[in-house]
Amino acid sequence: MTRFQIFSMDQFVVSARKYRPATFNTVVGQSSITSTLKNAIKSNHLAQAFLFCGPRGVGKTTCARILAKTINCTNIANDTEGCNQCESCVSFNSGQSLNIFELDAASNNSVDDIRNLVDQVRYPPQSGKYKIYIIDEVHMLSAQAFNAFLKTLEEPPPYAIFILATTEKHKIIPTILSRCQIFDFNRITIEDIASHLKWIAQSENVNAEPEALHLIAQKADGALRDALSIFDQIVSYAGNTVTYKHVLENLNILDYDYYFRITDQLLNGDYPAALMTLDEIIREGFDLHRFITGLASHFRDLLMCKDAKTVQLLEVGSQTREKYLAQAGVCSPGALFKFLSVANQCDLEFKASQNQRLLTELALLKMSSLKGVFADGEETVTAPKKKAVVEATLPAATSKPETDSAKHAGEEASAAKAESTEKNSVSSEIKIATKAPVLTAPVSNSEGDNKRPDSVAVSRRRSASTVSISSHLNPDKEASRNDSGTIDTMEKRDPDQPFDETAMLDCLKSFADKLQTEGRRQLAVALNKHKAILINEKVIEIPVDNNIQADDIQSNKSEILAWMKTGLKNYSIEISHRVVEDHELKNTAYTPAEKFSKMAEKNPELNTLRQQFDLELDF
Repeated sequence: MTRFQIFSMDQFVVSARKYRPATFNTVVGQSSITSTLKNAIKSNHLAQAFLFCGPRGVGKTTCARILAKTINCTNIANDTEGCNQCESCVSFNSGQSLNIFELDAASNNSVDDIRNLVDQVRYPPQSGKYKIYIIDEVHMLSAQAFNAFLKTLEEPPPYAIFILATTEKHKIIPTILSRCQIFDFNRITIEDIASHLKWIAQSENVNAEPEALHLIAQKADGALRDALSIFDQIVSYAGNTVTYKHVLENLNILDYDYYFRITDQLLNGDYPAALMTLDEIIREGFDLHRFITGLASHFRDLLMCKDAKTVQLLEVGSQTREKYLAQAGVCSPGALFKFLSVANQCDLEFKASQNQRLLTELALLKMSSLKGVFADGEETVTAPKKKAVVEATLPAATSKPETDSAKHAGEEASAAKAESTEKNSVSSEIKIATKAPVLTAPVSNSEGDNKRPDSVAVSRRRSASTVSISSHLNPDKEASRNDSGTIDTMEKRDPDQPFDETAMLDCLKSFADKLQTEGRRQLAVALNKHKAILINEKVIEIPVDNNIQADDIQSNKSEILAWMKTGLKNYSIEISHRVVEDHELKNTAYTPAEKFSKMAEKNPELNTLRQQFDLELDF
């Protein structure tokens, strides 16, 4: 029969009390602090006042009691632990020690309470070496109570030791802090909590799955007392067999499988399935904000699995760890960066949104629209489609020498155009100009001959004239022959107006200002952080700080190009980006003297002005 098979309320003792550590060696997750205290006792270097601070449920009051018990023990063991046999240890274990006083400052925080305590300090102990005063939640004392306590804390009698405990150190006045030896307690790790829960489960004959204990440890958020309370709750619900499913049902936690499933759907671009999974989560009664924060944490854990150095930061069970490693192998870091950015933005906007479900669905749609996610970490970027230029090459026999007059050229071009319209016996070919190597395909004649002609026109030749097929569809377009004898009947070409660096920077700044008004601050910062460089007449290079900004610019490249082309009236512009090296950042001017030097380099007349007026610069 286990402790959880209860017949009366008096027989039950919660795990947080039953398994409360009684020695330094049984304290969980605070080895550095317990070692320091044991060494201080062993070397007899005890401070007059200790301050134990840290989160709730990490062992502050427990360590205070163990310290009070050990320093009054008359037969300390070799490992600096209480003997549990002497009169002092026995009276402490039974709760009847006259040398240890505990004060709860949350309910006894007035100046009168502290004055009563100070009055007791005047009397030495009747037995034992020390009188120990443990003040819990000391930050709750009033200002007058702190002031009444100052003198006694600064110069206590040699037999008095004060141990203060608090969860909010910042609320304690500096004059108190300066009189104490401060110990900062850390949150207990998930592994330590899970290991301790496993030991308690074995002691209570409870069969608990490791994944279930890990989930309880995560829910406790570093507080062992909270973990023990949750453990008692789950055992009351499930009995002597605790499974992962029991913990999910009782604590209303979203299962990892939902996150794995929806991530697979996003990676495949299957947004209908992702939206249906979200609807299933909502119907199960889970909070949308908790879902989006959990999804962001899931992406973070996947990112940790991408490197052997960071995989140790993954705080999950062994079975779940294998799932994370498997899914991390099929997505790139760049995709995870983008997923994290979208999820974080949704989290920031969640509380202000009037339609929180729509906001969450839009976030999933944005994630599913990201393409090119591969296992090797590479991402493909789909280049914007360019206008295909379709040209028909006339036979070389119809071309005229370059010395012909423009008038004769126009007449012959019209004649050639009419002849090619009326007769289908002239072999022609279609050339499509793209970024890839140019490929040409012959147009079949009226006799169905699909053979490639002997002479293939890959580019414009002086011996051949080209006629745009669009001129046959739109005969009203103007036709003119250039110097090489080529007939140009295309629509009016896009402008190619030259521009300088100043115009380029002004146009880029106006685009960044537009982004700021739209709330897209991250991209605006990436464009404004460093000065863009005009590599040549058409190529603009944008320096960025890191790969995340580079991915942001790459994903919005088409929008930036459209703005720059329109603003500068030049449709041949190309943009590129480059991550700034560390040595380049050192050249940035930060101090007033550096800023003046940079300005003087650009405008030497500043130094001339300073010298003429005999100005002194006070930096």
